[in-house]
Amino acid sequence: MPPGDSLLPRFSAERVSVALKDTPVVMVNGPRQCGKTTLVRSLVGDRRRYITLDDDTALAAARSDPAGFIRGIDRATIDEVQRVPEILRAIKRSVDEDRRPGRFLLTGSANVLALPQVSESLAGRMEIVSLFPLSYSEILGKKPQFLVQALAGILTAPTDGTWGTPLMEAVLRGGYPEMIRRAEATRRRAWARDYLQAIVQRDVRDVAGVGKLDVLQRLIRAAAHHSGQLVNFTQLGARIGLDDKTVRKYLTALEQLFLMRRVEPWHRNRLKRLVKTPKLHFLDAGLLAAVQGATAERIERDRALLGPLLETFVFSEIAKLASWLDQGIALYHYRDKDQDEVDVVVEADDGSVVGIEVKAAATVTASDFKGLKKLARACDNEFKLGIVLYDGDTVVPFGERLFAAPVACLWA
Repeated sequence: MPPGDSLLPRFSAERVSVALKDTPVVMVNGPRQCGKTTLVRSLVGDRRRYITLDDDTALAAARSDPAGFIRGIDRATIDEVQRVPEILRAIKRSVDEDRRPGRFLLTGSANVLALPQVSESLAGRMEIVSLFPLSYSEILGKKPQFLVQALAGILTAPTDGTWGTPLMEAVLRGGYPEMIRRAEATRRRAWARDYLQAIVQRDVRDVAGVGKLDVLQRLIRAAAHHSGQLVNFTQLGARIGLDDKTVRKYLTALEQLFLMRRVEPWHRNRLKRLVKTPKLHFLDAGLLAAVQGATAERIERDRALLGPLLETFVFSEIAKLASWLDQGIALYHYRDKDQDEVDVVVEADDGSVVGIEVKAAATVTASDFKGLKKLARACDNEFKLGIVLYDGDTVVPFGERLFAAPVACLWA
């Protein structure tokens, strides 16, 4: 494996570079330790001033006088702006006076735009580029065409032989550069434990009024065992002594920090028998595996452990592919009252739909397509492909626009 992220391509870099040429403010948003600072500094080097709000002096200055802090700054990179969201209003005033493109390049480890006053203040003045932990295609160094082709009804067989043990290893590593560097599962778990502890102790306070930080750690562990499942807030809270309202609040904070995401159900008005409950997904399979204590040895003894991890891995890979595209892409899940489901529904802004089911097995049967066939009927001509991604190496047709395909198609 590569030693880290410094030599690996980040496919979001092109979007950042283009935005800097025509937009006054560009923000790179994503979880801590995913490579945001490495990306922005590699793009602009020493050609502009660099400020990080993780520095105590800069943080104190920004908090005490946001307008004065920004007044003397031009063409700067400012790291971790979620620590002082008030400076975004000061940036708005500055760019209203001077609309030159590329004046402010920001990074944020929390979704500050979830705060209404922030999203309104920079509307039309800022472009946001999402950066996730490394995708497997970035680790391989080849930008994939899977999602673009799938939305056009095309499926390309992979040339990469990542299946079986190599696929399981990729899932367990995930995409955080520090976890990729660590070959031993125990070392990855140690990093994940320290990482989550640091986020809970520091970043949660910046985005939400969460008082019970010890309970939040327990909620993360409980949520890890629900990743890829329909989320029942009452049931989840009962496991750790929280009510439904508090669980929702705390999960929202974890979503704002890009640790997990609620995935809403896909629906069309003419479908009456759909389940309306969201799913919960961790955004990195390696982090999920570390929280669960999942290892290659445990999976060898109990293959059922791989299913939720593989679904999380696939979901996060698709989210990364979507983040590189200029067109709008929304991700959903599908489940009806008969329990037929599709793990990931990809819907483009032109209405095109691709359904993806994930199966942690080396064989696929016709019954694995029940949910995809229902989705295809609901979408009619807008349905482009239904794919069961499995742990194999061959693309197999299962009917019109329906295929069993290797997970490795994601980086083809």
